[in-house]
Amino acid sequence: MFRGFYTVASGMISQQRRTELLSNNIANANTPGYKADQSTIRSFPEMLLSRITKSGPANVQNGFEGSSANQIGTLSTGVYMQETLPDFTQGQITATELPTDVALVNGNLPINKATGKPGAIFYRLQNPTGGEAYTRNGNFTLDAAGNLVNAQGFYVLSDQGKKITLQNDDFQITEDGYIMENGQQVARLGVSYSAQPDTLAKRDTGLFYTSNGRNLTSAYNVNNVSFSTKQGYIERSNVDAARTMTDMMTAYRAFEANQKILQAYDRSMEKAVNQVGKV
Repeated sequence: MFRGFYTVASGMISQQRRTELLSNNIANANTPGYKADQSTIRSFPEMLLSRITKSGPANVQNGFEGSSANQIGTLSTGVYMQETLPDFTQGQITATELPTDVALVNGNLPINKATGKPGAIFYRLQNPTGGEAYTRNGNFTLDAAGNLVNAQGFYVLSDQGKKITLQNDDFQITEDGYIMENGQQVARLGVSYSAQPDTLAKRDTGLFYTSNGRNLTSAYNVNNVSFSTKQGYIERSNVDAARTMTDMMTAYRAFEANQKILQAYDRSMEKAVNQVGKV
């Protein structure tokens, strides 16, 4: 009976965490470049149940001399949310007509043989605490000193790993990522490539970091990787609002079903204590 409490509770906790994840996706449905999180729920290892009797030939292996064991079957020990992984598919490209908005458009991204998934490309940002951060959000702006920065104030880096400083917002960005000002090439947008984007840590509203602190490889130097940049456009969030709302209702109903089972267990225990215990 008590094992049932633990099994039902694990299901409720898993569905609660899944609901929180889906709620965060809905909250960022309009955040440029946001990649929706996906959850993986798995079952704990199952237990093999056996019925041990005193009659029958000796069975020292079971630890009961002079007893025998008959297998009953397996028993689930509950579920848990194993991990959350971002979905790196391309979001919708939308025109804004702002010169500081730049969208990354995926071209050819090789499939990783180990994971069966394509790699991903990101803008390079200078992490204030050291190293680099990465994003798909191309909603940039110019600070007071003329540096190109993102919404959090992180400096956008060039392909040389340097800050990009401009005179004003009268500049052009080619499809190859080159920034032109007064007809002169000023810099080239830094774009990095990850062959296994699932290994990146996602934090701070759409920013990604490497787990080992090392910088990603420049996408310009990777064979068979192609992409383009579009000035005056941004990449929208890839959150499917309709499907996410449906998934939230499913998670809520699953939580509710586990809750009713928990209440049934509670009533059974109450009856066992107050009625059966008196006999």
